[in-house]
Amino acid sequence: MPLNPTPLPDLTLLTRLEQTGEWFLHSGIQETSGGVARYYRVDEQRNLPLSTEITGYSISALIELYQRTKRLEYLDAAERAGRFLLGTWDRTLRTMPFEANETGDRFAYFFDLGIIARALLRLWRVTGENWQKELASECGRSMLEDFPAERGSHCILKLPDKRPVPRAAWWSRRPGAFHLKAALAWRELAELLPLPALHKPYERQLEFSLSVWSDLITEPQPDRLMDRLHPLGYFLEGLLPVLDRPECAQALREAVPIYSRLLREISPIFLRSDAYAQLLRIRLFAEAAGVLPLNRGQAREEYEQIVALQDLSGDRRCRGGYAFGTRDGQVLPFANPVSSAFCMQASNYWYERKAGAFRADWRELI
Repeated sequence: MPLNPTPLPDLTLLTRLEQTGEWFLHSGIQETSGGVARYYRVDEQRNLPLSTEITGYSISALIELYQRTKRLEYLDAAERAGRFLLGTWDRTLRTMPFEANETGDRFAYFFDLGIIARALLRLWRVTGENWQKELASECGRSMLEDFPAERGSHCILKLPDKRPVPRAAWWSRRPGAFHLKAALAWRELAELLPLPALHKPYERQLEFSLSVWSDLITEPQPDRLMDRLHPLGYFLEGLLPVLDRPECAQALREAVPIYSRLLREISPIFLRSDAYAQLLRIRLFAEAAGVLPLNRGQAREEYEQIVALQDLSGDRRCRGGYAFGTRDGQVLPFANPVSSAFCMQASNYWYERKAGAFRADWRELI
C-alpha cells in the first residue's frame, strides 16, 4: 500500500500536468543558460550543478508537456535546453561532458549520451531542426566508438584521453543491463536517419543485458537494493521495442513480479518515486504488448504513491515537482527533474489507459 494513506487531493490530470509544467518552467531548475540542474536541494535552497544528462531528460519532459498542452513556452524551454547541449558538446573530443562547467577532472558517460541523443531526437521530430538530429547522431557515434568493452560498454571515460574509468562495485560504475535503455538511442537513430548499421550495437547490448540482468537484484542491503530497482527499470524499458521476441517477453515476465515485491518490501525503509513510476509505465507497456496482464490493484497503488509525492506547497521552487522519495517515511529534500518527468509521464499513461487511449510508443518514453 502507499506510504501516505491519506486521501489524495482531488486534482484533475490537467491540473497536475500544468503544475509540473510550471515547476519545469518557473522553479529555477532550468537556469538562464538553458541547462537544468541535477536537482534542487530543498533544505539548502540551492540547485546542484547543471547536468547534461538531466538537461536531456528535461527536454523530453518539456516536449511531452508541449505535445499535451500545445503551449509554446514548453517548446521554447526545450529548444533552449537543446542549445545548451549544443554549446556544451566538445567539438574537439567529439563527445558530451558530464557537466558543462566541470573543474578539474572531466568525464563522459555512456548512459548520459544515450539519454541526450533520444531527447534530441524527440525534439527534432517536433521542430525539424537539423542540428538536433546531427547532435543526436554525434552522441550515438561517441557511444559506439569511444565506449566499447569486451562485454557491453564502458560506463565512464576520463577526458581528454577517453581512458575508461576503472569499474567499481556500484551498479552505475560497471557495464550492466541498465545500459539497454541508453542503447535505445542506437535503435532510434537506425530507424530515423536511417542508419541500419546501428541496429547491431543495440542487439549486442540486448544480448549482454539479457545475460546479466539478475545481477541487479543480488544486493543484500535493503536500502541499496531500492537503488538497484531503478536500473532494473532501465533494463526493462530497453526491452520495450522487442517484446515480440520470446526471450525478451520472458525476461520481463520474470522481472516484474520481483521488482514489484521488492519495491513494496523496501519502501517503508527507503522509497524512490522514479522506481514506482518506472514500474507503472512498464506494466502498461507490457499489457499493451500482450506480454503480461495488468495487476490493476498494484498499478493503482503505484499511481497513488507517485501522486502522493507531488509537491503541493506554496514554495515556487518545489510546487508541482515530485520529490525524489522518502526515507523511513520522511520526504527527502530533493526536488528532482528525473523523478518529476517519470512521475508526470506515468500519471499521464495511467489516465490514458483508463480512458482506453494509451499509445504504447517506446520512442516517447522519457
